Amino acid sequence: MLSRTKEFLRQHNYRYEKSYIRPLMAPESVYVFKFGQDSLNNRVIIRYGHTWTGRQRINEIDLRLHKQKHPRVFQNEADMLDYLETQLAQREQRHADHPSDTEKV
Repeated sequence: MLSRTKEFLRQHNYRYEKSYIRPLMAPESVYVFKFGQDSLNNRVIIRYGHTWTGRQRINEIDLRLHKQKHPRVFQNEADMLDYLETQLAQREQRHADHPSDTEKV
């Protein structure tokens, strides 16, 4: 599940951990991806179910980047990857403009 997201994270040198949660009282299953370069402080929560043929159907994707107050909700993986590409490009540009103390030395 979400092979394009895993490939995207590997290409941009992000570490990730995947965990699976199966709630007892809800019909949906949940995958949780924690990812980041230094620490795993970003999170993607994928709520999915199964169709009557047994295929997995994504119901909702919640993305919470570091220090965001409210998660961004997406209906499919392509929309989430488009959003991630713009956000990561802005973050890399900010780090290039204002290097941290460890990069100055």
